[in-house]
Amino acid sequence: MTDAERSILLTNDDGIDSPGLHALADALDDHGDVTVVAPATDQSAVGRSMSTTAELTEHERGYAVEGTPTDCVVAGLTEFIDDPDLVVAGCNRGANLGHYVLGRSGTVSAAVEAAFFDLPAIATSLYVPIPDDVQFSDVQPEKRDYREAATATAYLVEHAIDSGVFDHADYLNVNAPMPENGPADMEITRPSHSYHMDATHEDGRIVLHDHVWERMADGDLPDEPGTDRHAIVNGNVSVSPLTAPHTTEHHEALDALANTYTGR
Repeated sequence: MTDAERSILLTNDDGIDSPGLHALADALDDHGDVTVVAPATDQSAVGRSMSTTAELTEHERGYAVEGTPTDCVVAGLTEFIDDPDLVVAGCNRGANLGHYVLGRSGTVSAAVEAAFFDLPAIATSLYVPIPDDVQFSDVQPEKRDYREAATATAYLVEHAIDSGVFDHADYLNVNAPMPENGPADMEITRPSHSYHMDATHEDGRIVLHDHVWERMADGDLPDEPGTDRHAIVNGNVSVSPLTAPHTTEHHEALDALANTYTGR
């Protein structure tokens, strides 16, 4: 399949006006026929939430949906593209690293939804280092800051399908650094297992704390080599090949429980 023949659905969770989506759209233009169906507003961290109805308007980039990334994938693949080949989600403002983040991310969830349509997908996110005295909401990368992410994604779009990558993976979770130190290397990784969440209760509300990100900013998170977080902290593009459907294994202990169940 040539690049010109490839039909690509591009979506995200930051919204159709985000610079990360625009950077990817421009980078993918030479690699296929790109159709943008993206949320009209920021839908970060909505996971695989979906709507039953959602308003849609035409946009200079494509179609803006008053809904979630999952809504956009379902609509894009069934209503706006006749014969899709690939779904790309991103580029997200902020990395999507580690096992525990995958189910929360709207960006990754868009790729997961594509997998249930039996289509290959790539979810791309930008690692944005946050100093201790700065709030994440105050950091707004510009389009040029997504250059490394866009370049890596375009490369994978060009080569991954024909190379057989998706014979073994349903989707690729890509995390790229800011383009501060020149071109980055690409590293094949696995999601980190690091997890440290807790909550405090005060004055009638709870406040959730993600200490993984706090420790990552401090540089003292001991992630093993080969993990996505280790790669990105060391300035490399992380590519994790992942599968979407939930899998089961045979468990003799569970068989024994079923055999002794009496229903009363």
